Parts: sequence; structure tokens; C-alpha cells
Amino acid sequence: MSKIYRKRFDRHFEELRWLYTELYGNDSMFAELCDHMERFYRERGEELKKLDLRRKEQSGWYKQNDMLGMMFYIDNFAGNMQGVKSRLDYIEKCNVNYIHLMPFLETPKGRSDGGYAVSDFRKVQEKLGSMEDLEALTAACHKKGINVCMDFVMNHTSEDHEWAKKARKGDGEYMSRYFFFDNAYLPSMYENTVPQVFPTTAPGNFTYLPDAGHFVMTTFYPYQWDLNYKNPRVFNEMMYNFLYLANRGIDIIRIDAVPYIWKELNTPCRNLPQVHTIVRMMRMISEIVCPGVLLLGEVVMEPEKVVPYFGTVEKPECHMLYNVTTMATTWHTVATRNVELLKKQLDIINSLPKQYVFLNYLRCHDDIGWGLDYASLRMEGIDERAHKKYLNDYFQGYAGDSNSRGELYNADPTTGDARFCGTTASMCGVEKAEFEGNEQAMEKAVRMDVMLHAYMFMQSGIPVLYSGDEIGQVNDYTYKKDPDKAPDSRYIHRGAMNWELADKASDETTVEGKLFQSLSRLELLRRREKVFVSYADTWTIETWDPSVLCIGRYYEGEKILGLFNFSEHDRTAWINETDGDYVDLLSGQERKASGVDIPAYGFYYLKKVSEK
Repeated sequence: MSKIYRKRFDRHFEELRWLYTELYGNDSMFAELCDHMERFYRERGEELKKLDLRRKEQSGWYKQNDMLGMMFYIDNFAGNMQGVKSRLDYIEKCNVNYIHLMPFLETPKGRSDGGYAVSDFRKVQEKLGSMEDLEALTAACHKKGINVCMDFVMNHTSEDHEWAKKARKGDGEYMSRYFFFDNAYLPSMYENTVPQVFPTTAPGNFTYLPDAGHFVMTTFYPYQWDLNYKNPRVFNEMMYNFLYLANRGIDIIRIDAVPYIWKELNTPCRNLPQVHTIVRMMRMISEIVCPGVLLLGEVVMEPEKVVPYFGTVEKPECHMLYNVTTMATTWHTVATRNVELLKKQLDIINSLPKQYVFLNYLRCHDDIGWGLDYASLRMEGIDERAHKKYLNDYFQGYAGDSNSRGELYNADPTTGDARFCGTTASMCGVEKAEFEGNEQAMEKAVRMDVMLHAYMFMQSGIPVLYSGDEIGQVNDYTYKKDPDKAPDSRYIHRGAMNWELADKASDETTVEGKLFQSLSRLELLRRREKVFVSYADTWTIETWDPSVLCIGRYYEGEKILGLFNFSEHDRTAWINETDGDYVDLLSGQERKASGVDIPAYGFYYLKKVSEK
């Protein structure tokens, strides 16, 4: 055992043993875990070990103002992993230094939930490449200073996973790795307290297997079998998969559906204390074996339920979490032209400890669920069901003078609930303006798109682009022709990267060029100004106009104000920041930060340059 490893191991050993014993009370399984951790450390490549050491010396490396992410499906972006490797120059051109490769591990065709039903955690989908290709890609990324993120699906496996196949045949050892029941009594007891994730497309939390004569727990889809983390063998084996993937050069591991991973009867099976024990152990295992690797938690819930997944300063869990509620509230603001709820949401985020790092985004691979603060909206006389209908009607283009285009997902006619799918550009009106050949409408759509990205860059945390947004790709309706994709409207915003459009990125006479160059200027500005570090002071400022949002940032004597007009009309931000002169960072013009006139869907970055 090397001195470096021994030091890390000794630092965490007592807490790790205590938590493991509390959860499992199994000394032999803990000893096995420790042995395997050392083995994975020995197998870790020398370049990755050097990277670990550099990152340990610069613990805040991922909190700097140069961090910019991009997420994409490998096949949609460049065909396969070798194709992605050949496109790294384009990724650099996008000023991106963190790429999230959407699920690429082996999954069954037609029963994959977009890659989240893994049948082999140590095999890449053949169409995408191999583990050797993955290692070559991560090594090439590291040479360019690009970090690589992947999804680690912990809650469940595919029904085609080796464990599931053996369990289905009645092997008790493997049945114990899932939740199997030989009659409906206990499943019905769970159903009394466990909410349904997809009540219309995958109702219930259990699936009956006629060939096995048993029910199995399937929280998400019938072909995704929930793992039983009460079994220490499950935890150990999944940690071995985790470390195996980390050793392939992955920098950021996104823990999928993390709140769901511990199940208890007579509970909602969400956010249980044991989940935090497991994530804390993952964090310590990572810090012992591969301390350069970050944990990103997928917690799609309101802030008060999200924040605990950061852990504490003394006992941290995830390094980063998604800012989900703010994303949904942003689109609510677009549809209502009223920033009050968004301002309240940002105030909550800004009040949290500065060591918390959120990933901010406008769109991602998933639908938009309208998980808003309805308690606050009710105080304004807004009914939840009626408002959700308005939002879905608006973004389909049916209400509120909308120029958006898109489709509903998982619409429930009983509750009236539904989620929404569409690309950023289509939701901003680019698709409609292009179809109508309306240049004036296109100009407005591009302005809205750029303003929303400028606002996202101003938030506290790390901005993440969805591939194609940088050139304004619109909805792709061809998914309807593929029988494997047609039932899932989320594929409308998962279209293949259009490289012919990307070739226009340098031409500002095109829509693609206008968007790409505008975002590039913002990205470089963000990288240049130190006030954009994720741990800067961040706050909102009252503008006395319902359509205008103002965000302030301050760090080491520098101050920037971001002003964003969510209306299609010119507005005035009635701020009165009289502490000095300001300069507009995009135009270079000096101006006062008081009574600021902002054009329709316009924005300003105002930097204080002098004091009175």
C-alpha cells in the first residue's frame, strides 16, 4: 500500500467503517470492500493519479469562472466515441471544458429509457464504441483540459442485466439483490405510500413476472428493476462498478435518481436517511481511491430537499447538484413576463453557503416538469392546475401570444398534469419564425435566446449548454418515424447535431452565427471577469418593473449587475445603484446604473469602474 493511499485511507477509515457497520453490520463484506478499493487504486493509471494530486492541491478547481459544460448524446453528436474525439476542436471552439456524455453503457434495444436501463456496467454500447475507445477519448479530453462526465445509474438495472436474468430464474442469491415478492400483499402496502413517477406511461411501482411467479419493484419502467441496497453485496458491487468507470478517466460521475436508492415499507421511498449514508460512503470511497473525481447528484426536487445532498462542510456528500427548480421557474417567467417568482427562487439559492455548487441550464435531455412554488403563486391568486395548463398551452403555441413550439410528455387527462418538451430555440420562437420566413420575428427570437443564456451565465454556479443550443437547433420531429422513439416525445429535443448548420457558426449574417458568436462573447467575458467564480456574493435587486430581473455579483472588490428584460416590450429597470460609474461590458459604453432603459428581450452586464 502506497503512502499516499494509506494517508487517504486512514483519514476516512473510522467513519467509513462506522457508517458501513451501521447500515450492514457485516465485517467481512466491509473487509472485502477495503481490499477492492486498494486494488482499484493500484490499477488506476499514473496520469490519472497525477491529475488526482493536482486537484487535491487545488480543491476549488471546479468552482472557477472558466467552467462551462455541454451535454450531448454521443450518437447524435458525432456517431460514436471516436467521432466525439474528432470533434474536440469544435468543443474547444464552444469554450466548453466539461462534456457530459449521455448514457453510453450497454442497454437493450427498445427497452432502454434513453440509456438508463443498463444491462452491463462495464460494456459500452457497440454502436458507440468500446471501453478502450472511452479511455482514448477521456485521455484526449484531458490533454485539452476538458473534463468528462457520465451517468451512473445506481437505482436499478435493466431486466437484461446478468443479475436480473438469474433472479428471474429463481436464484435466491440474485433475487435478494432486487425486491421480489411472491404475492401482491407487500407490493400493495408499498403502493399506499410510494408516489408514481410515470402514472400514465408506467403506472404503479411493481411489475408482475408471470414466468417467475413474482412481483418485482420497478419504480420507473417495468424493464428497470430497482436494486435492493439493504443487501451489502449490491452496495459493494456497485461501488466496484463506480471505481472501474472512474479508472477509465471519468472526471464527474452523475448519480442518477439518487433520492430513490433506499426503500422502506410505509415510507415514500424518497430521500430516506440511508440514502445520505450511501452517498457519504461513496464520497469517502472516491476521496480514497480517486480524489480527482466529482460526484454530481441528480435530485429533481425543490431546494429544501435538494440541499441536504451537499452534506455538511465536515461530512460532504455531492460536489455539485442541478438547479432544477430555477430552470422550470425561468420558463414560467418567459410565459408570464413576471420575474417575481424567479427572483424569490434565486434569493433562496443565493442565501445558501457559498461552497455549494449548482449546475445551471436552460434545457437538457429531459422534459420540463412544472415543479414550481405553488404556495407563493396561490398567494397571487394563481391556481396550480390552471397555471400548469396555461404553461403547457403557452409553450405549445396556443396561448399568451406565444411563439414557442413543442409537445407534451406524460399528459395525464385525469389530473390535467403534463410535462413539456422542446429545444431552447424552438421555445424562444426560432422554429416558428423560420417556418413563417418572418425576419422581424426571428430577430426577436434570437434576442430572447441570447438574453436567457446571458441570464443563465449570471447565476451562481456552473452553466451547462445542451448541444445544438449554441447554434439554435430547433425541434426534430423525425423521431415519430422510429417505432422505438415514437411513443416518447422527449426525442423531439434529442435530434442529431446538424454539422451543416454548425459550419455557419462564424457567419453572423446567419441565425446560427448570430447565436454562436453572441454566446461566445458572453462565455469569454465570463471567463475574463473573476466575479463569475461560483463562490462570489450573488443577490437580486428590486427593479420595480415586473418584467425585469436584476442580479448582482461581487468578488474581491469587483461588482457586476446583470439586467434582463423578460418582456417583448422595452422596459425600464428602476434601480438606483449610485455607488460609482458603470460600464456596459458588451458595448464598452459608460453609463449610470439607475433608471436603465432595456430593449425588448434585451440585457446588460454593467461593471462598476469607479467610486464617488
